[in-house]
Amino acid sequence: MEKTALSLRKPDAKILVVDDRADNLISIEAILAQDDYTIVKANSGKAALKILLNDHDFSLILMDVQMPELSGYETATIIYERDKLRNIPIIFITAHSYDEDFIFKGYRMGGVDYIYKPVKPELLRAKVAVFVELYSKNQQLMQQEKKLLAANEFLQKEIEEKKASEARINLLNEQLLAKNESLKQMNEELDQFAYMASHDLQEPLRKIQVFSDKILKNNNFDTDSEKYFGKIVNSSKRMQNLINNLLDFSRHTVSSNDFKKTPLKDLVKNALTELEVEIEKSNAKIYYDELPVVSAVPGLMQQLFYNLFSNAIKFRKPSEDLIIDIRSEKIDPKSLSGFTKFNNSKNFYQITVQDNGIGFDEKYAEDIFRVFKRLHSYQEFEGTGVGLSICKKIVEKHNGFIKAESKIDKGSTFIIGLPEAHPVN
Repeated sequence: MEKTALSLRKPDAKILVVDDRADNLISIEAILAQDDYTIVKANSGKAALKILLNDHDFSLILMDVQMPELSGYETATIIYERDKLRNIPIIFITAHSYDEDFIFKGYRMGGVDYIYKPVKPELLRAKVAVFVELYSKNQQLMQQEKKLLAANEFLQKEIEEKKASEARINLLNEQLLAKNESLKQMNEELDQFAYMASHDLQEPLRKIQVFSDKILKNNNFDTDSEKYFGKIVNSSKRMQNLINNLLDFSRHTVSSNDFKKTPLKDLVKNALTELEVEIEKSNAKIYYDELPVVSAVPGLMQQLFYNLFSNAIKFRKPSEDLIIDIRSEKIDPKSLSGFTKFNNSKNFYQITVQDNGIGFDEKYAEDIFRVFKRLHSYQEFEGTGVGLSICKKIVEKHNGFIKAESKIDKGSTFIIGLPEAHPVN
């Protein structure tokens, strides 16, 4: 029995012993001394209540039933009226016989057990150990319950915050969709406006050109006047070229239905045919082998090659014959460092268009694809600064990329990445 009591004992438990007789207090303290309990003694019910006013951290109360002024039952009733003391177990100690009414009265007052005088040390130690352990477990359960309640409250707050966040996200998504729709409408209106404005601007330009040509043909001018009229004609042609480029830039809206399996080799041939006169004048030599078949918008892709070839012809070296070399290879999309959005493509092709022209400083490798960005003055090289911007826009419409590598006087290489298949949106 003693071994069981020792195994259940909770070290450093505090026990309140209440008895009006000092010898009983000393006797109980002596019996429990070997179990390292902290014993607090009270010689009356009032003394016990006074102690419990300031100290309620007791694991067990051992209460004598028969005491003057306040009996053990009356004291227990008052103790259990306080919420902080309600969970402390009370064992009544009595000299009464095993009268059932008497025992029932003790349990009704809140007692958990009885010990009868004369007290048996082994029985007292065993019962104390059991109820101290039960009290300890009960306290642990209560602490666990508090933690669970706190965790549940925290979780509830998180759920509420998540719901609030989701509501905010939904609202932001709705606002974003509304703004996207508004932006789409504005872009469509802007494209329409750009087309109409450009179209309307061309009419007076054509008249300027026509009437300037007639004046030049039908009248004899001095050298200065003829030069000035020539500048008017050239300026109007340059303006018309700019307008046409802007029209091209604003027209490039495509849908999935526009994409077709297209042999790039055919588009290269068509672009070279369009530039036949310029190629003969510059004595250019163009080399290309087999090129892949990809899903593309044929008209846009042909314009891409046209612009790149035209760019190479424009920026050729006067002292050398122009050479343009076009190559292609299949590459692993995962190897596209810096282009992670293309990694989902199954097959990907890299097309390079290399020339031996004047080249440019590579610090401008990104700037050259911006609209109206020119690295040279108009007096040096004609152009509007829109051609490469159109190339970039076309490639991006095909879910690809374009970049440039170059060195001054060492030519330029334009690298184009295109997926074999157009992804379904």
